[in-house]
Amino acid sequence: MKFSFYAYWQYLLCFIFLTCIFTPHHAFAQGEKQVIQFSGLIIDGDSSYGVPGVHIYVKKAGRGTVTDVFGSFNMPTLSGDSVTISAVGYKKRHLIVPRSPDGAFSVLIDLKQDTTYLSEVVVFPFPSIEVFKEAFLAMELPKTAYDQAERNLDPEQLKAMIRVTPMDGALNHKMYMNQYQNAVFNKGTATSIPLLNPFAWAEFIRSVKRGDFKRKRDD
Repeated sequence: MKFSFYAYWQYLLCFIFLTCIFTPHHAFAQGEKQVIQFSGLIIDGDSSYGVPGVHIYVKKAGRGTVTDVFGSFNMPTLSGDSVTISAVGYKKRHLIVPRSPDGAFSVLIDLKQDTTYLSEVVVFPFPSIEVFKEAFLAMELPKTAYDQAERNLDPEQLKAMIRVTPMDGALNHKMYMNQYQNAVFNKGTATSIPLLNPFAWAEFIRSVKRGDFKRKRDD
């Protein structure tokens, strides 16, 4: 009986030891979340082209990624995570990452365009209707087309416009081509000095005799 009593306790202790080792681990393995490699392709439902710059994120975990130029993505998640897919101009999508035997989950998601129609906004150059009425009644319109043309071709107004108006594309191109032509023409030669150019001096003397500088000062 003594041997049977100790043998009984030995079996009991072995059973408790094995239960403590395997049972908690088995219970934890059943309750823990599985790591899932979540990947996929985001396309535009109307064109079937990949959508770049789409945000795929798990809000509660604070992690996510963005699709590349082809609309594909790849990120680690946990089984049961709620994933949000959002992009500017498209409706949001939500999905739950399921458990997978191989630890991978791939999807093909088509986003629907979200078109928002805004109400019309009319902008007036006057703070109120009353101010607009006063300005409209006080406005003096030209009586004839000749008066309108004379006002638009006023010399002083044209001079002011010339002083503040920058060169357009045609004038910039012309200036660049002139500089390029001079650079090609003078390539391999010494740079000329205008002060030593007799033709430049002759043109300067003729302009002084014509009174060109005097007229510019009067203008």
